[in-house]
Amino acid sequence: MIAKPTRAGRPNRYEIRESVVTDRGPRARSLATFAVLDDVVLAKARARALRPFVDATVVTAAWRVGAPVTAEPAAERHARALLAEVRAGRRPPPAISALLRDALATDVALIDDNHEAAAQWIGVTEAQRGETLAQLLELADVLPQRRRPPEPAFPRIDSR
Repeated sequence: MIAKPTRAGRPNRYEIRESVVTDRGPRARSLATFAVLDDVVLAKARARALRPFVDATVVTAAWRVGAPVTAEPAAERHARALLAEVRAGRRPPPAISALLRDALATDVALIDDNHEAAAQWIGVTEAQRGETLAQLLELADVLPQRRRPPEPAFPRIDSR
């Protein structure tokens, strides 16, 4: 099952297809057509599928072809929104903060050192991420290249 562009006249449309074997050979069935892949589209495709349907596989295929994807668990979507609000200086009341802290208590040893750096990117728009990526690529262009060592003056010894 892959999400792929549909007709050329509708460049912003994609479809989820399923391959099936018939008497006349392999055929592709369209399970759902979408402009943005979300939970509703995944549910529709899952209901029409004849074979086992794995949401993560379809989401990965949609990302691969560049289709817009908003299929993320509600808890993750709300957590991202909360973190963006906190970063903007709008914190929940202390009682709710304490409840969240208790509910989210985890073994700190399981969190790596980069979680704080990654948290800075939560709530950042795609335009800001793209601008940062462009700046990073421009930086990579001006970094000095490592020079290759010159060829040795003596012949290579080959042991056969």
